[in-house]
Parts: sequence; structure tokens; C-alpha cells
Amino acid sequence: MNDATRYLVPQSADRAFNATVAWLARRGISIANSRILAVRGRKSGEWRTTPVNLMTVDGARYLVAPRGHTQWVRNIRAAGGGELRLGRRAETIDVVELADADKAPILRYYLRKWGWEVGRFFEGLDKDATDEQLAAVAPGFPVFRIA
Repeated sequence: MNDATRYLVPQSADRAFNATVAWLARRGISIANSRILAVRGRKSGEWRTTPVNLMTVDGARYLVAPRGHTQWVRNIRAAGGGELRLGRRAETIDVVELADADKAPILRYYLRKWGWEVGRFFEGLDKDATDEQLAAVAPGFPVFRIA
């Protein structure tokens, strides 16, 4: 699970849940601070969208990829940013990817806040995981700070 290429393919239930969250966000309704992340495709240049959980920790905002190195992760790395959308509002963002050594407190907070939704992607870890356990899995969970 600590592989730097870790990627969990969304199951049909994940797709249905994400479609519902995206539908609500496009109408301006945020579930637990959800947004639509829009990023230009690294090959096509076309906008690609996916629902994300926007998280604020000590005044800084973060995006976590619980399913690993997904297409949105690869695209945002290439683009350096994108847009966070909710209803008709769109905020242009730039991002900085966190080093693995800096991820443990962010991943713990993420599990505390959204463990009910994403806990199964963490394969047995929860908000009470030790720093060592979180550091061990950090390469498989990209984290971006919104600059």
C-alpha cells in the first residue's frame, strides 16, 4: 500500500456516490465541504472534473487523493493548479504537493473528518494511526496544499 504508484480504481458504488456529490456541487450544494475540482488534461488540454473534499487545517487548505495517483493527481501535477467550483462560483487555485514526510498530520485530520467516506481506501488505518503508520503509507496518498 505504500507504493508511489498506488491507484485504486473506483467501483460502481464510488462512481454513483461521486456522481451524486458532483451533481449537488454543480448546483451549489456542498456536502462536508465538497467541491468540483477542474483541471486541464495533461495531454488533451481539456477541462477534466472530479468531486473532491476541500480541507482546511490551521488556516491552510488541502486536497487529498485517497485513491492514490489518480488522473486528477497526474493532471494537477502537470498543470500546477486548476479551479475549485461550487455552483456558479469558480476559484482559480495553484497547488504545491507535500513531501511524504509532511503528510502524516494532514492524513490524520483527513481521516478524522472524512473517515466515514474514505476510510476503506486506507486499508485498516484510521484517525488513531500512529505517525509511523501514516508515514509508511504516505507515498500512496498524494496531498496538495492550495497556495
